[in-house]
Amino acid sequence: MNNNNKPNPDDRSDNVEKLQDMVQNTIENIEKAHETMEFASEEERERIEAKNHRREESIDAMRNEIRDEAAARENGYRNE
Repeated sequence: MNNNNKPNPDDRSDNVEKLQDMVQNTIENIEKAHETMEFASEEERERIEAKNHRREESIDAMRNEIRDEAAARENGYRNE
């Protein structure tokens, strides 16, 4: 039996950039949703607003994680 179930090494070197891309994509999704609301029913508008609220909360969390990752990068985290 071949035992190749070793985990991949933790490569955090591009986490900040990936998170920044995720933030930008989420902002674009919020903007598109706002455009869609113009033609939506009241019920659809409420769903879109709720989803955009969750997106904004996600953006806040991602920005906090970006700060953490940037600090870790500056402090020289190690890849093991």
